[in-house]
Amino acid sequence: MSAKRRWLASERIALTLLDDLGYRVLETRKRITINGIDVGEVDALATDNDGNVYAIEIKAGRIDITGIRQAYINAVLLNAKPMVICKGFADEAAKELSSKLGVHVIQLSDVFLVESEELNIVIREVIEETLTEYLEIFYSYNPDTKSEHIELLNAIYSSSSINEAAEKLGLDISTFSKKLEELRRIGVIPKWAKKYSSIKRVAQILLQKQSIVSALEETRRLIETIKDVAEQVKNLQNALYSVNQQVQKFLSYISRIESKVQDLAVEHEIKSK
Repeated sequence: MSAKRRWLASERIALTLLDDLGYRVLETRKRITINGIDVGEVDALATDNDGNVYAIEIKAGRIDITGIRQAYINAVLLNAKPMVICKGFADEAAKELSSKLGVHVIQLSDVFLVESEELNIVIREVIEETLTEYLEIFYSYNPDTKSEHIELLNAIYSSSSINEAAEKLGLDISTFSKKLEELRRIGVIPKWAKKYSSIKRVAQILLQKQSIVSALEETRRLIETIKDVAEQVKNLQNALYSVNQQVQKFLSYISRIESKVQDLAVEHEIKSK
């Protein structure tokens, strides 16, 4: 979130808080003028139930000595009481000065000063980072997975705890942990996957990836087989065409012989008469 958007979020939260605390906001972004000349601005003017008017400065971060002085001076110029809403003091000096000058500081925790818009951005970043980590597992190169690795991954994915997974493989926890560390060492399981739930999700992704790769490999072999069959069919067609050509020639030859025999028969009959 940009500094401007962060401050606007802080302003909205601060104004809502003032209302919750019983203050009534009179004006926001109040300009300070001396003899018709603008010399400054306060973020808000508010009054309490006793009629006291406060010149309020809103900070997205922590307030320092300079900010305390500015809040005090602005309040004096507006004939109001100084107030600052922020995430706390930058140092002890700022805290001591606010006490000396009577600047009322309302401190908000870092957690409180997060509006839904900013929280949404934070959540999106966390989700994107998590998805990226898991997608990298799916799309990144992995060494050839051995059958024993697949067996281990299946046990992890189908179990709710490391003890259950070890029991399915007939291993003690120590031996199972060593096998798990071996998968981590060769890069099958990423080093960031520490919790069993994370390891289980990684195992699920790897098994699905293995299943897809196997299916693709089977499809490739099937395509190669189809190509071979198609080539054999083509060769058979060519062979049949060649045989047909030979048959046609043979039939033509037989036809010529039959015609010759008929001619000879006719000639013999004529001579006999």
